[in-house]
Amino acid sequence: MAAPKPAPSARETELLELAYQYSLTHGLADLSLRPLATAIGSSPRVLLFLFDSKDGLIRALLARTRTDELELLREINSRYGDAPGLEVIARELWTWLAAKERRPLMTLWVEAYGRSLVAPEGPWADYARSTVDDWLELLATAQRKRERASRRGEARRTGVLAILRGALLDLLATGNKDRTTAAVEAYLAD
Repeated sequence: MAAPKPAPSARETELLELAYQYSLTHGLADLSLRPLATAIGSSPRVLLFLFDSKDGLIRALLARTRTDELELLREINSRYGDAPGLEVIARELWTWLAAKERRPLMTLWVEAYGRSLVAPEGPWADYARSTVDDWLELLATAQRKRERASRRGEARRTGVLAILRGALLDLLATGNKDRTTAAVEAYLAD
């Protein structure tokens, strides 16, 4: 059994955050260590030492992107009592997803999600699946217990997730927040 990885050093944490900010602008798919290291005031050798490999750095960056997503899910869960309803949670999620200041994060999320589907091995492994599971779990908590356990309840939360993600892709492609918000609202009203 491998020994657990020690807690990250202050420098590792600092460089990860700088690399995360860099990746919001430049993406991860074609990440090259030399330009990244130059941009964040480090060297490729230091990044390889701290993260073991380029794949290790990408895994750390993907985990960092999920940190924002998971924090949102925890925040929404703590704000509402028992089973506020899918519509309430979906509107909260859409407001967060569609915010202009989150476009770089959402673009990075789409890139990572897509890479996870076409390159399921290596650093991208299971990223898409884990984000689906995270969001479906949150949506399930919005449902009453009886609905949550039913096939219809599962189908309803899957539909809500699909509309949110489809509207997000459309928003990122077109920038048309009014139209995509109207689509989300129309779906939730049915």
